[in-house]
Formats: sequence, structure tokens, C-alpha cells
Amino acid sequence: QVRLVESGGGLVQGGGSLRLSCAASGTIFSIDTMGWYRQTPGSQRELVASMRNYGPATYADSVKDRFTISRDNAEKTVDLQMNSLKPEDTGVYYCHALFRYNNYWGQGTQVTVSS
Repeated sequence: QVRLVESGGGLVQGGGSLRLSCAASGTIFSIDTMGWYRQTPGSQRELVASMRNYGPATYADSVKDRFTISRDNAEKTVDLQMNSLKPEDTGVYYCHALFRYNNYWGQGTQVTVSS
């Protein structure tokens, strides 16, 4: 009933930028929290950024001042603007939504940052 679809991943050189987008669809009235996580093989999935409706955003320390999360509540979308990318930002980025204690995940989009 609920589907999250990410887009915007790709290959970029260090110092470059990418913008990730995620759209939620299906039988859902509203979304409490939307955000982005990332994961590499053998590592834990970690929070990158999240945002509650119109509230302030939360960022991992490693991306603060470089990444910006934004939401369109009417369209149920969340974007992640990633600037000054570093090789350590490489990973699979997953869109996440929380609604009434239920967690929803996208399939992930690959982000690769080269030196």
C-alpha cells in the first residue's frame, strides 16, 4: 500500500554535488517523518538526515553544513541536496518514512564519490 521510490544517485567526483529525490505513494494519509539513510557493504545503516513535517532538520555530524534536506508534504516527497561530496559519502542511500509507528523504506539508490 505504501511505496517509496528514490532517484538522483550516480557517480560524481569529490567536491561535486548530487540531489536525491524520494516520492511516497499509496494508501497513506500523511507522513510524520521522512529522511535518508545510507549503507555500505559490511556496515550498519546510518541516519544521514531527517525532518518532521515542517520542523527543523536533523543531520549526522559528518554531513552537517554540506547536505540539506527538504520536504514537500503535499506531494509526499523528500529531497537531499548533497554538496561538497567526499569519497566517504559513497554508499547506498535509502529513503525512509515514518507514519504512526510504521517504517517504510525505498529500494535505495547508489551514490559513488570518486577522488
